[in-house]
Amino acid sequence: MTDTSIPPSTPPEATPPPAPGMPGPQARQWALIAHLAGFLGCVIPFGNLIGPLIVWQLKKDEDPFIDDQGKESLNFQITVSLLLLLSFILMVVVIGLFLIWIVAIGAVVLMIIAAIKSNEGTAYRYPFCWRLIK
Repeated sequence: MTDTSIPPSTPPEATPPPAPGMPGPQARQWALIAHLAGFLGCVIPFGNLIGPLIVWQLKKDEDPFIDDQGKESLNFQITVSLLLLLSFILMVVVIGLFLIWIVAIGAVVLMIIAAIKSNEGTAYRYPFCWRLIK
């Protein structure tokens, strides 16, 4: 007689739980999105402020890591907006033309670094950031 029974299936491998003190993969992903939401300013006016604000407001209660990185991203975008406004005003005396490029390139580089670090589970702190939201 032949054995027609179905062989036992192996359960799918579950993702291991995060290390103690390490945010979970979903929290890291939302922190990454909060930092990259600043690029929304390239598409719509004030999108650099609206994007991180929406992510932070929707997800801040789910995980302390998302709350922390959402606030950090929003504070940085507020700082960048103020620096861009100052650079725009200083265009009258020509130095604003140089400052606006320095601020824009610096913001892009720092947002990418912050996104990578937060995706690794590290709470990133932007340098030169005015932390209005605590």
